[in-house]
Amino acid sequence: MKKFLTLALCALMAMSTVLVGCNNNSKNDENNNEPNAVAPNNNDEGSNESENTVKFGAGVYTSAPSAVDATENKEGTGEIEITAAALTVDADGKIAACELDTASYTVNFTLDGKAIASEFKTKYELGKDYNMVAYGGAKKEWFEQADTFEAVVVGKTLDEVKALVAEGNKGTEEVTTAGCTIMINEFVSAIEKAYKAADTEISADTTLELNFATEQTCTDATEEKNGSNDISAYVFAAAFDADSKVVAASSDCVDVSFTFDANGVSTLDTTKPVLSKMEQGMSYGMVAYGGATKEWFEQADAFDAACIGKTKEEIAGLLGDDGKGNSDLQTAGCTINVTGFIKAATK
Repeated sequence: MKKFLTLALCALMAMSTVLVGCNNNSKNDENNNEPNAVAPNNNDEGSNESENTVKFGAGVYTSAPSAVDATENKEGTGEIEITAAALTVDADGKIAACELDTASYTVNFTLDGKAIASEFKTKYELGKDYNMVAYGGAKKEWFEQADTFEAVVVGKTLDEVKALVAEGNKGTEEVTTAGCTIMINEFVSAIEKAYKAADTEISADTTLELNFATEQTCTDATEEKNGSNDISAYVFAAAFDADSKVVAASSDCVDVSFTFDANGVSTLDTTKPVLSKMEQGMSYGMVAYGGATKEWFEQADAFDAACIGKTKEEIAGLLGDDGKGNSDLQTAGCTINVTGFIKAATK
């Protein structure tokens, strides 16, 4: 799914001492019904170079996994939610634009230890099929509430965003009155990670995009070995210029393996937190235990760097043989499988 948010420059408004973040919410998605276009002020002689640039960042927050054993009447399940944020921050430390999405994964396995393949869409990709309105009694669908919260955080500092979380992890009156009545704590956690990672300076006249791509691997259990239903969730966040070329990018991946035995009993340690590969850093162990020259996060950084200045079509051309990158990408330092990266980057 493509999610677009065009950043517009903001001007000092009369009778106000507060710099307000403005945006043109022009997501190219059939779910978007309420664009909020704001024309930039190109004639402001008082504007300076710092007002024309913002800092880009992205972050991934993963909830604690859960698992339920299979029974004679019901398949076993494993569940986890991954929330991602992409944003830009202006010179005053205020969010200039924000993109959010959540992938809610439920995998299944049977009483005799067989893994079941599934198809996955993010909550935003599900659109009206998420069915909060039809079956949950909500006034707005999930994607509409996410759009609303994105609009609320624009113009706020990180501390102001964190202060939006109220009782029951729902939003304050400002948030609920705007039309976002779902729990927002995981949105805020992802935003905090993205905000703290915002260190790439780019032009404010760019478009944000945030995509998920999921790969699933199923292995049935035997009497000698546990089975697994594995999820690899790739996240690609980027800013694009007017020519649809990447000016900043951030890739990450969350791997979770829902393991179970031949009797359909979950063997996953649900008390252990799940960290993204970027968050694991050097502890991911590709160098220490896999003989790699560079660690996973360094190879992901190399992929992101290779995307700069390219369109999606050109990024697709980075794929070489056997799921690895082409020779240029491998020479740049990314020698791992890049299929998931490219699926997310070219969605």
